[in-house]
Amino acid sequence: MMELDLLTAISPIDGRYRGKAGALASYFSEYALIKYRVQVEIEYFITLCELPLPQLKSLDHARFDSLRAIYQNFSEADAQRIKEIESVTNHDVKAVEYFIKEEFDKLGGLEEYKEFIHFGLTSQDINNTSIPLSIKEALEQVYYPLIEELIGQLNAYAEEWANIPMLAKTHGQPASPTRLGKEVMVFVYRLNRQLAALKACPITAKFGGATGNYNAHHVAYPEYDWKTFGNKFVAEKLGLEREEYTTQISNYDNLGAIFDAMKRINTIMIDMNRDFWQYISMEYFKQKIKAGEVGSSAMPHKVNPIDFEKIIPMPESLRIEAGSSTTRGLKAYKDFVSVYTFAGANADKDLCDIPEEKEKVFLNMRTDIRAEDWELGRQAFRNELQYGAPTWYEWSIKNWGTKWNAYGLDTYENEVTDSNPTLSFQTAWSAPHPILAKLAEMYPEVSFEHTWADEDIGQNCGQATYANGECTGRYYPEGSEAIIFANSVWGYDDIDEGMGEQNL
Repeated sequence: MMELDLLTAISPIDGRYRGKAGALASYFSEYALIKYRVQVEIEYFITLCELPLPQLKSLDHARFDSLRAIYQNFSEADAQRIKEIESVTNHDVKAVEYFIKEEFDKLGGLEEYKEFIHFGLTSQDINNTSIPLSIKEALEQVYYPLIEELIGQLNAYAEEWANIPMLAKTHGQPASPTRLGKEVMVFVYRLNRQLAALKACPITAKFGGATGNYNAHHVAYPEYDWKTFGNKFVAEKLGLEREEYTTQISNYDNLGAIFDAMKRINTIMIDMNRDFWQYISMEYFKQKIKAGEVGSSAMPHKVNPIDFEKIIPMPESLRIEAGSSTTRGLKAYKDFVSVYTFAGANADKDLCDIPEEKEKVFLNMRTDIRAEDWELGRQAFRNELQYGAPTWYEWSIKNWGTKWNAYGLDTYENEVTDSNPTLSFQTAWSAPHPILAKLAEMYPEVSFEHTWADEDIGQNCGQATYANGECTGRYYPEGSEAIIFANSVWGYDDIDEGMGEQNL
């Protein structure tokens, strides 16, 4: 069996993109869940001692620090020990309880108190506090700072570009003038509003025994107000809000609200990315900025050293929104075409020129379709018939091998010459092999070499040679060889992150 590492991981999150998502392991891995369970159990036991229960009065509170050290110093070896216990108990939370009892034995002098670990609780009292706690800390320590950093960077761009004019788009077509800074500020505004909405969502926990009623607690110690105890424990020790009325499990409503708020933030960022991709594809950004300036790679402000449009031109009709509106409209238009019939209506031209009155009849029945979506869908449908792609996005990937035109690393504007035989440029995601093949076809008398390396060093890198109008050889390094190769392309001595450079 393969050892688990970046190359053998099943999920790209734990493999290819581990470097980007690795910080989340402290909150959402199996190890993290086990650690949070231990933390909740320990803090619950300490809170019972502070109450105190009669049998716990004699426990010296000075020992609380050593008890907290069990989860504060929790290691992967500790987690592995719990998994070993679980292999016998076949119960993950029970395994945590047994592990803590072992740790009590190691500390010594706690034998008489061990049976109060997990007192009166069901497993979900631990799960439905541990998971919200992990989410709370992940949001506060990782997610919020990154979103706020993004907002700050966008706000800086909005100020920097406040007076740069641009032509806005409607349905992907030129519309009224606007300013670049204002367009960016839209996303600052949206993100700020939704981040505030996310932070306003209460992070709640279920903690009330087997049926949420503290039945076992009340039967054992009826003299205590267990609801007040639970509220205080969850709020003061975990920083959460206790759900007062539950069954055996959490209501999960507030978790749903949190995830929905995060989904809205994701949607805003997708909208932002699509807008910026369109700006780039439309070549709005031509002004130069100084090399090394912060954020210089956020959008390609440098003059393209190589222009894919001059090699494989994109039809103008494809320059429409590549987003949800087009997707909805295209689906609706295909529904229309599927039910529309007339004598000989099978040619592409016929399907492109369906009489307007036929569309009106269909739209009268489909009042759910927005006019703007329909217009985009009609054009996308025609594009598919004519070009095999609904929008610029799909066409670019199909015909260029990458979604964007090239944008440069080089600051010079001169052409390739004998004295300057190398040209460097960037692309999004993948190397533009169709472009290079077309160049070779256009200039069969020219022999050249194309080397490429993905920003994830050691991934998607290689070399291709062209001569006599065709590709004459390809080289795809693997493993450590790929890492060495990619670093040489980037000019790095050590493994580092790049930006998808293409060298020609």
